[in-house]
Amino acid sequence: MYSSARGGVLWHTQGSGKSIVMVLLARWILESRPQARVVIVTDRDELDKQIQRVFIDAGEKLHRSRSGRDLMTQLAQPAPRLLCSLVHKFGVEARGRDNKEFEAFLEELQTQSPTAVGELFVFVDECHRTQSGRLHWLMKALLPQAVFIGFTGTPLLKADKQSSLEVFGGYIHTYKFGEAVEDEVVLDLVYEARDIDQRLGSSAKIDAWFEAKTRGLNAWQKQELKAKWGTMQQVLSSRSRMERVVADIVFDFSVKPRLSTERGNAILVASSIFDACKYFALLQKTPFKGRCAVVTSYSPQAKDVTTEEVGANTESDKQFIFNTYTELLNSVQAKPGMSPTETYEEWAKALFATEPANMKLLVVVDKLLTGFDAPPCTYLYIDKSMQDHGLFQAICRTNRLDGDDKDFGYIVDYKDLFKKVEKAIAVYTSELDHSAGDTDPEVLMQNRLEIGRKRLDDAVEALALLCEPVAEPRGELEHIRYFCGNTEIASDLTAHEPQRVMLYKGVVALLRAWANVADELGAAGYSAADDVRLRGLLDRYVKLREIVRKASGEMLDLKPYEADMRHLIDTYIEAEEPREISPFEGVGLLELIVKTGIADAISAKLGEFKGNRDAIAETIENNVRSRIVKEHLNDPAFYERMSALLDGIIKLRKEKAEEYE
Repeated sequence: MYSSARGGVLWHTQGSGKSIVMVLLARWILESRPQARVVIVTDRDELDKQIQRVFIDAGEKLHRSRSGRDLMTQLAQPAPRLLCSLVHKFGVEARGRDNKEFEAFLEELQTQSPTAVGELFVFVDECHRTQSGRLHWLMKALLPQAVFIGFTGTPLLKADKQSSLEVFGGYIHTYKFGEAVEDEVVLDLVYEARDIDQRLGSSAKIDAWFEAKTRGLNAWQKQELKAKWGTMQQVLSSRSRMERVVADIVFDFSVKPRLSTERGNAILVASSIFDACKYFALLQKTPFKGRCAVVTSYSPQAKDVTTEEVGANTESDKQFIFNTYTELLNSVQAKPGMSPTETYEEWAKALFATEPANMKLLVVVDKLLTGFDAPPCTYLYIDKSMQDHGLFQAICRTNRLDGDDKDFGYIVDYKDLFKKVEKAIAVYTSELDHSAGDTDPEVLMQNRLEIGRKRLDDAVEALALLCEPVAEPRGELEHIRYFCGNTEIASDLTAHEPQRVMLYKGVVALLRAWANVADELGAAGYSAADDVRLRGLLDRYVKLREIVRKASGEMLDLKPYEADMRHLIDTYIEAEEPREISPFEGVGLLELIVKTGIADAISAKLGEFKGNRDAIAETIENNVRSRIVKEHLNDPAFYERMSALLDGIIKLRKEKAEEYE
C-alpha cells in the first residue's frame, strides 16, 4: 500500500551514474503505479538543469518549475507526473517570516487537507546537503504523504547522518568508490603532496613597516590587526608562494601526460575568492592567458566597492576582486535571461568539458566541485583546506573515464591533506550499515534538539552570571564601569580585561548556540514567550558587547589597514620551489589505503626508525614543539613583534611539512 511505503537513502559514489539511476527508478515507479508522481528536488540551479538534460536525453518529459507558486500549482493537478524543482522554491512562502510566524505557518499547513494530487515520490539529490532546518520541515508539511528518497554520492557523516536519517530512514542501496573503480565505471586516483618552503625577507623591515602604519593605535588594536593578518592563511596567500604554485602548474602542463598533449586539463581550488582572482591575475602572465577562467560565486556589483576607498594607489581585497571581474566581463555579451557572469561561466564550463586545449585550467573556490562532469579533467590542484564530503567530491572531479590515455585522476595537494584524504577514501569504500536499524528518527531528532537547547540555556545563564555584579540600575554607564573600570585610574582598563574577554567569548557562544536551534525552537521545547525572551537577550548582549568595545577602545575598523598589510605579506615573505613530500608516486589511492593498508605503507617508508631511540625521541620532540607553537599562535599577544608572529607561523608550516613527510 502507498501509505506504508518507506523511503531511504541511495549512496552511489561520485561519477557512477546517480542521475541515470534516478531516471530508471522514476520510470519504474511511474510505469508500475498509475497514480504515482515523481518530484526531483535539487539545491543548485546547475544540478537542476543537469538533471533536466539527463531525463530529456533519456526520452522522459520533465517539467522544471519556474517558481514556488508554479510548483504548487502543478502539484495540485494530476499532470505532469514528472517534475523537478530547486529545494528553495518550497521556501517561497517562508521568506520574511520569523520563527514564531513560521511555526504557525507549519501548523496551518498540517491542519489543511493536502493540495498535492497523486502518490508522491520525492527524490532529493545531494540529500546530505539539503535536508536541514526550515526548508525540510516545510517540504514535509506541504507533502505529508510523500515518500522521500535521498540520493547522495557520499556516505552520511557526522551530523549529516543524524539529520538525514531523521528525514529518509536508512540506506536502500550503496555502490561505493572501490566497487565503481573495480567495475571500471570510474578511475582510481593518484595522490601527490607538494610543499613550498617560505622565509622572512627582513624582520627589521617588517617591524618598521608595521609600526609606521599603526601609529596612533593602542596595544589592543594592534593585537586585533595582528590577529587578522598574522594567520597561516594570510602567510599562504603571499604573492611569492602563489607565484610558485602557478609556475609549478605551468611546468606540469609542459611535462605531464595528457596535460602536455592537450588531451586533458585541470582545476585549481583556491582558499577564497580573493585568492582565486589573484591566481587568475598571475596566470594571465603565463601561456595560460586566454585559456583559463575563474569561476566563483561572485558577481560584480557597484555597491561592493562604494565604501572601499583606502587611499591613492592602493587597493583593498574587495576592490581587487571587483576590478578583476569587471575587466574579465568587459567583453562578455550577456545571453537573454542571464547575467554577464552566468554567460561567462557557461562558456568556460562548456569549453573546459569539450575543448581542453582551449580551456586548460579553471580556478575555483566552491563552485564546480560537485555536480560538474568534465571527462578531460585529469588533475586537481588543491590549495584549500578541505575535508569529508567537500574533499571527496572535489577529488572525484578527475575520476571520469576519457579514453585509453587517461589511467588515473591525479590530485596535487599543497595543503598537507593526506590524513583527510586517507580518511575520506577509507570511509567511502567501507562497509556501512544499510539501514537505520532500530533507531527511531524521532528519537534522533529529540536527542539533537535536547543538546542544542542545553547549550543555548547554558550560554544565556553564563552571561547572566557574568553581568550579575553590575550595579543598579544596570544601564550603559554601570556596564561600562564594570567592564572597563574608572577612566580616571589609568590601570583600571587593564585590570578589568578578564571581564571583557569573558563577555566577548560569552556572546560568541550565545550566537552559535542560538544559530543551532533557531529554526526549530518549537521542536526544542521553547514556547512563543521563550522565543520573544531569547531574541531580546540576544539583541541586548550583542549591543552590550559593542558598547563595551567602543568604551574600551577595543574596536578597530581593519579596512584602512588592508592594503598596507597585504603589501607587507607580499613583499617580505619569500617562497622556495615546490618539492614533492609524498612517497606514493604512481600508486592508486585504493591500493595504497584500502588494499595495501596505509599503516603498512608508512611502516615501509619509516622502517629505519625501528630501534632508533634518538630518531623516535626527535620525532616526539618535533610533535610537541609543533603543538606548543600552535597554542602560542592562538594568542597573538604572545608575540610583541609582527615579524616574530609571522616567523612563528612559517616555522610551524615547515615543521608540519616535515612531520607530514
